[in-house]
Amino acid sequence: MANTPNFLAKNKSVILYGVFLAALLFLLKWLELRFIIIDHAFEIYAGSIAVIFTALGIWLALKLTRPKTILIEKEVFTGKPETFILNEKELTKLNISKRELEVLQLMSAGLSNQEIALKLFVSLNTIKTHNARLFEKLEVKRRTQAIETAKRLSIIP
Repeated sequence: MANTPNFLAKNKSVILYGVFLAALLFLLKWLELRFIIIDHAFEIYAGSIAVIFTALGIWLALKLTRPKTILIEKEVFTGKPETFILNEKELTKLNISKRELEVLQLMSAGLSNQEIALKLFVSLNTIKTHNARLFEKLEVKRRTQAIETAKRLSIIP
């Protein structure tokens, strides 16, 4: 501690010169920044507007493309099951075979093609063929459409 006042006394001019240079450097940087802001005020303004609109666009895109969640309420079945009456006339009109009807019923139960094939003891290709014929006869493109159409026509419960 005794060396500190001695050190300051010996290097007083060097320390003052360093502090003066630091203050001068700070002043020059401050002036440079001020002139840059004044000279390029429009560019800074336009850039900040661009950043704001870019952030707004990203936020809006994320908000609009977020998948919508739809809640479906299921009815709780408490009474007697309704008696299902098979629409034989529609079945004959569409020329749906007994095996295709079985496939359609298992499809409506939520079974996959592989599960239906295992349950009916046939190959997967046979089930795919039955599906294709059912889709053609019911004039649909998907399993869900086939089930919906069959229920509407009272072919399946």
